[in-house]
Amino acid sequence: MSISSSTLDAFEAKNQLSRQFLSPTLEGIVSVQEQGGAVPELEGGIVEPWTHVECAMAIDAGNFRDEAEKAYEWLANVQLADGSWYANYRNGRPKDMYKVSHAISYIAVGIWHHYLINNDVRFVDRMWPCIRSAIDYILGMRGPNGEIYWARDVGGALYPSAQIASCSSSYLSIRCALKMAELMGEDRRDWREANEVLRSAILKMPLPYVAKYEGDSLSAFAMDWYYPALCSVINGREAISRIYDSWDKFIVHGKGSVCNLEKQWVTAAETSELAISLAVHGEYRQAATVYNWIHHLRDEDGAYWYGMAYPENEIWPLEKPTWTAAAVVLAADMLNRESATNLLFDHHGVALL
Repeated sequence: MSISSSTLDAFEAKNQLSRQFLSPTLEGIVSVQEQGGAVPELEGGIVEPWTHVECAMAIDAGNFRDEAEKAYEWLANVQLADGSWYANYRNGRPKDMYKVSHAISYIAVGIWHHYLINNDVRFVDRMWPCIRSAIDYILGMRGPNGEIYWARDVGGALYPSAQIASCSSSYLSIRCALKMAELMGEDRRDWREANEVLRSAILKMPLPYVAKYEGDSLSAFAMDWYYPALCSVINGREAISRIYDSWDKFIVHGKGSVCNLEKQWVTAAETSELAISLAVHGEYRQAATVYNWIHHLRDEDGAYWYGMAYPENEIWPLEKPTWTAAAVVLAADMLNRESATNLLFDHHGVALL
């Protein structure tokens, strides 16, 4: 598929946001959901809590409410007594038993998104103990400046390392949890105060993509570039400037965002999230253009290839993960007027499509 690199074709964009266009993409995610509710990245593959929630959000936006609730109930059923989850699962059992902070907290984003779609307070009430204990757990992973460390090892020791994207995701999760706390009639001032300190910590973290590197030592991820804007850690002019100031570092024009500056590997998930990040701050026309770029990675079955390497123009790896499809669906939903995904974020403009 050839996508215009300079102008938005409104008719084409609306077709690519349509239920008919996205239906096989959604059905592909649902088709690999396991009986217990888990959504693996590939059929029979691993289930990682963060991407599992992303898939639940996407199918929920696509009117698969029962399947989405089943996905969230699976998380509640396998949650550990301390409020956490392991890094991933396979065939219903833990696989890698370290624990990742942003993956643990992301349940809050998913359930708040579910509430925005379905206005179901009873489901929030049912999931509230799960959310509350997850947020309390990750706040026990804070460093000295309020940052949230990335993970705990299998022995329970913290990895003394915090990442911009991970902390930004947790910031959004805590904000969503605070909205549900209000809905549940609970005052979680401790969460609010911790989240403000977390925001300050994120803003002080060094930006790896603007540093000077020598030789082959460059390792800067696109997520660290756009996640503070995606999650509204920064807003308005500051967010828009952050995106556009480093645009040429990460963008293969007409194709999408690279995953890592170390190699020109454009990925559908990062490009989808970039489209959402732009829309969060009112850049809907540019967001729609970026969304249009994604579809060169669409396969005939409606699923999306993980990514493509340039300048070789080779699809790599030869995988179509469910969470990649989910990211595309959520980007489409963000561009639909008054959708739950649009309402989830602190957007600063009016949807154009």
